[in-house]
Amino acid sequence: MSDLFSSQVQSNETVILLHGLARSDRSFSKLASVLNKEGYHTINCNYPSRKYSVDKLAEQAISTALSQCPAASKVHFVTHSMGGILVRQYLSTKVIKNLGRVVMLGPPNKGSQVVDSLKNLPGFKLVNGPAGVQLGTEASSVPNKLGSANFDLGIIAGTRSVNLILSTMLPKPDDGKVSVENTKLGGMRDHISLPVTHPFMMKNNKVIKQVLYYLNHGQFNR
Repeated sequence: MSDLFSSQVQSNETVILLHGLARSDRSFSKLASVLNKEGYHTINCNYPSRKYSVDKLAEQAISTALSQCPAASKVHFVTHSMGGILVRQYLSTKVIKNLGRVVMLGPPNKGSQVVDSLKNLPGFKLVNGPAGVQLGTEASSVPNKLGSANFDLGIIAGTRSVNLILSTMLPKPDDGKVSVENTKLGGMRDHISLPVTHPFMMKNNKVIKQVLYYLNHGQFNR
């Protein structure tokens, strides 16, 4: 879509959706529709994930999304992959008034060994952009410099892969891009693993139900 953000009916609770690297707001269209039906004001953010570094993407995407939130609305986030790192980056330097809950899907919170293995190959930065090369597992990587969560966080990890080549670079279990272990983050309130793949988890009905449950209850439904 041409607009940077797509927002729907107003509610006293807003959910900002942040897609992952090399994806678009279309990846969250199903979840956005469900959230709208549940009565949330939904901002499905479309940002140029391959154009800038993590800090610039976080400032651009999240600041603009927050400007679209109704006054006094509680603000939640649901993110996929690198979208979760943008939230961590933003919250490392700023405070969001009325911040609610954050649900991360397949976040590389400790980085990804896939980036370690491929980032120096010709073409990797061209395809994945400046932010893509910042998501390795070394201590100096962006995810590993941001520290623990000081906000209400639930994380959903995937345990199935559609990319068996990339999975050979990862500790098991993994979702084809990130290992389950590396999705975890100190300070998280809850963590759950589901038999879903990295590229498609946000469209999975079981994942969507768990997202809604966490937004409502602050824990996953077991």
